[in-house]
Amino acid sequence: MIREVTHEDIPVCVNLIKKSFKTVADEYGFTEENAPRFTAFATTEERLLWHMDVEHRPMFAYEEDGILCGYYSLLIQDGDECELNNLAVLPEFRHKCIGKQLLEHSYSIARDNGCKLMNIGIVEENKKLRKWYEDNGATHVGTQKYDFFPFTCGYMKIEL
Repeated sequence: MIREVTHEDIPVCVNLIKKSFKTVADEYGFTEENAPRFTAFATTEERLLWHMDVEHRPMFAYEEDGILCGYYSLLIQDGDECELNNLAVLPEFRHKCIGKQLLEHSYSIARDNGCKLMNIGIVEENKKLRKWYEDNGATHVGTQKYDFFPFTCGYMKIEL
């Protein structure tokens, strides 16, 4: 079941995001020292509360048997665009189509918020994730290398 995130869910969502993104960090050798801004290390309760209360981001979680095991939020941008943020599924719940359900749900929420284009940022070196997004309708539109990340940022878009 996908439901809106509440204030009470924030601590659980922080842990869910960190644990989910930590598998990527481990696979690609990211650490808090070489990538302190990477999601696995930079997500905090304060940040998610800011997203919820100040930026008014739509935030949703996937709940199975009382466990929050998936998450995403949307940053509504200028014009008719939005950005998908922190789509995450706990490792022990992966390969059950939860990520796909969350992604499809995000399309609907984005459209409800007047968005016609969804922007997505990924770790470019993660070819498996890039292919997953492409298989789910995204188009790769470019890359950018930043000094503060030990990886290349990949950018994708989905027309809604």
